[in-house]
Amino acid sequence: MKLRTSPPLALLAAAALAVVTACSPGSASGGGGDGKSFEFWSFSGIDQKSDVDDYMRAHPDIQVKLTEVGSTTETAQALTTALAGGKVPDLVPIQGDDMPKFVQQPQNFHDLRTFGADQIKGDYLDWVMEQAVADGGQIIGIPTDVGGLAVAYRTDLFAAAGLPADRESVSKMWSTWDGFIETGKRYTAATGKPFLDNVPTSVFYQAVNQVSQKYYDDAGNPIYDRNPEVRAAFDLALKAIDADISAKISFGSDGWNAALPRGDFAVVSAPSWLLDQIRRYAPDTAGKWDVATIPGGAGNWGGSYLAIPARAQNPEAAWAYIKEMQSPQHQLEHFLEVGALPTTPSVYEDQRLKDQRDLFYSGAATGEIYTQALLGLKPFHMGPDTGTIGSKFLNALTNVEQGSGDPATAWDDAV
Repeated sequence: MKLRTSPPLALLAAAALAVVTACSPGSASGGGGDGKSFEFWSFSGIDQKSDVDDYMRAHPDIQVKLTEVGSTTETAQALTTALAGGKVPDLVPIQGDDMPKFVQQPQNFHDLRTFGADQIKGDYLDWVMEQAVADGGQIIGIPTDVGGLAVAYRTDLFAAAGLPADRESVSKMWSTWDGFIETGKRYTAATGKPFLDNVPTSVFYQAVNQVSQKYYDDAGNPIYDRNPEVRAAFDLALKAIDADISAKISFGSDGWNAALPRGDFAVVSAPSWLLDQIRRYAPDTAGKWDVATIPGGAGNWGGSYLAIPARAQNPEAAWAYIKEMQSPQHQLEHFLEVGALPTTPSVYEDQRLKDQRDLFYSGAATGEIYTQALLGLKPFHMGPDTGTIGSKFLNALTNVEQGSGDPATAWDDAV
C-alpha cells in the first residue's frame, strides 16, 4: 500500500522545463569529490538551509552545496532532465506523488540497502516506506516527513457566526463530510461570507484520500473510471460546490496567501506542514486559529523522500546526511522546531511530542492531533499516474467551481 500525498500542481510543460534548465542546478560544481562534502538539490520554501546549517555546524569538515531548485514539480522535472544525461546532484528530495514514477526506474538511483537502509527501514511507517521500494526490493528513498491531516479554522469568525468555536465541539459538528458542508451552510448564511478556501483541495482531495482503493486496485490496475469510492468523493465535491460555501481561491496561490490575514475564508484543510505557512502569511492572526479533526477522522496530505542518484559523485557523504538527519530523534526535534510531522512512529509516544502546544492555534495539541490522523489511515496502492489522474479530477472540479464547467458532465469530462 502507498502513501497519501499532496495534490499535483498544474503541469508545467515546455515553459517550465525551460525555466528549470535556465536555473541549471546540474551545472553547478559537484560536492568536491572528497567523499565527505556533497551537492544537495532541494525544494524551495521549506527552509532546508536550517537543517543543512545544523549539519555543517556538527561536522565542520563537511561542506554542503545547497541549491533550491523550485517547487516540488520543478524539482522533479529538473531531476528527470538530469537523470536523462545531465549532471546529477548527490542528494535530492522526491515528493510523494512523484515517487511512483521514479521508483519504476530504480537503476537511476543508488539502492540504499547497500548503505544499510534495510537495517533502518523499520524505523519508518511501513506504508510510507513501501512507496520508495521498487519491485526488485531496491530502496531508493528515505522518508523525511509525512503530512497528517486536520482542519484549521478561525475561532473568532466561528464565534461571530454563532457557531461553536472550541475544537472538541467543532470536531463533533463535522465528524462527516456532510456535516462539514452543513456547517459551511450555517456559516455562510450567518455571515454572507465564504466558509472554506476552495472545494477541490479542501474537500475532494481529502475525501478521495480516505478510500480503501483510489485510482488503482491492489494489483496495480487502473480503476479510476469505475471506482465507486472515487465517484462518491467527486459527487461530494459537487455537492459542496452547489452549496456555495467556497471562496473559490486556488490553494497556495498568491491570492490564497493574501486572503489568509483578511479572513476571506474561515476554514482550510490543513496538513501539519501548512500550519507554518499560515503563521508566516498571517502573523497578526495569532491565537485566532484552532485545529480540529478532519471529517472522517484520518488523512494525510504530503510527504517526501531523500534519494541519491546513481551517478552521484559523493553518495557516501549523502547517505551519512540522510542517516543522521532523518533519524527518529532528529525528526522529533525537527517537528518541535518547525512542525514537520515525523515518519518515525517510535516518537509518537514521546512526551515532548504529546505535550506540544501551539499558541498560534489556541494551544492545540498538534502532535497528538496529527499523529492520530495518521494512525487511523488505511493505505491504498498508488500507481505511476496517480498524480496525473488526480489532476484531471481536480481540474474538472475547479472548472465547475469557477463557473466554466458543467456539473452534469464534469465526471465524464474528467474521465
